Amino acid sequence: MDTIAAQAHPASDTRARLIDVAVSLFTRHSYAGTSLQMIADHLGFTKAAIYHHFRTREQLLLAVLEPVMEELAEVIDAAEAKRSVSARADRMLTGYAALAVRNRGLVGVLAADPSVAEALDAHRDWTQLITRQLSLLSDVDPGPAGRVKAAMVFAGLAAAAGPLSAELSDDELQSYLVDAARRTLGLRIRRPRHA
Repeated sequence: MDTIAAQAHPASDTRARLIDVAVSLFTRHSYAGTSLQMIADHLGFTKAAIYHHFRTREQLLLAVLEPVMEELAEVIDAAEAKRSVSARADRMLTGYAALAVRNRGLVGVLAADPSVAEALDAHRDWTQLITRQLSLLSDVDPGPAGRVKAAMVFAGLAAAAGPLSAELSDDELQSYLVDAARRTLGLRIRRPRHA
């Protein structure tokens, strides 16, 4: 049993290294601009070694996004548990802003890369998450205007969390993102209380 665990451990380490390098290269070159060969070259591997873990670049993208998707699902679940439409939307946008800030390099770059959306459109889990997220945001203003505002908030938070805001601290960025999203959706702007 210990031998099997010891043999499995290097493979999981290699997989984690592949994901880390993919994140770094996606951030620098975009998803569309990063090939499996580039990842292999960066690690000193053969392309065949990459194929042992990921048969396609799309599989690697899904592995990169898996923790983000899991966190997004938790944010959506928490938002859906709120009672009022505005409370659900506010919880969704604050949770998504926090997620975007924690993953700012990756989220910003991937949001700006149309090939990511194209690759993810075929994955039902991803499209369901995005549909649920957009519904939580658009319900504040039902109809076409609400859908447009929701799409702007969704795309805008991700884009603004990227390189454009690199000089901002995480707290500053999150505050600006939440404030802008609340204004866009017409939600109440919360002011800090002074003691």
